[in-house]
Amino acid sequence: MTAVIASPRAPRPAPSHPIKYAQFRRKNWRNRIRFLLKTNSSKSVLRLIQNRSYRPSADDVNQWAQSLDKLLGHKYGKAAFCIFLKSEFCEENIEFWTACEDFRTLTSHKELVSKASGLYEDFIKSEAPKEINLDFHTKNAIVQSLHDPTATSFLAAQRKVYSLMENNSYPRFIQSDLYKELCAVARGEGKHMKH
Repeated sequence: MTAVIASPRAPRPAPSHPIKYAQFRRKNWRNRIRFLLKTNSSKSVLRLIQNRSYRPSADDVNQWAQSLDKLLGHKYGKAAFCIFLKSEFCEENIEFWTACEDFRTLTSHKELVSKASGLYEDFIKSEAPKEINLDFHTKNAIVQSLHDPTATSFLAAQRKVYSLMENNSYPRFIQSDLYKELCAVARGEGKHMKH
């Protein structure tokens, strides 16, 4: 018996049920983002948006240049920014910011304690695997809050990292070849476009 292997580029038929199709698309998107974040290539983002069903509009991409908030508020924009930060070896900033966003939504004290400890171990303590650049006073305030953390325990640190990204990484992203190519692809003019 010969196994038939579907081509990874072959389009999958839409399920007959709209809710299941929406769930499939969300899962497919998450898988694509995981792949993109594991690769360190802007071409990965370009491949993702070349497929018209996943491409952000030119207006979306232009809005990313208006503010870091608009960029991070758009799933494609955030994915592209993550890849850009990886290329600059400073992805720990967006990872910390995202982890803090998730942390602030926790309501269980047990979860807060566990996640606070994880954030401290991963990003705050000296020689942490993804240590972020924070001043002594901010680090000390976090250490003091670890025994009884609240949803805002990392807020000052998150704001400092956001400011760092807003004033350093974000302007470089907007001036980068990656962003310029994303704009061109969104307008249908990119050099990596399929014809």
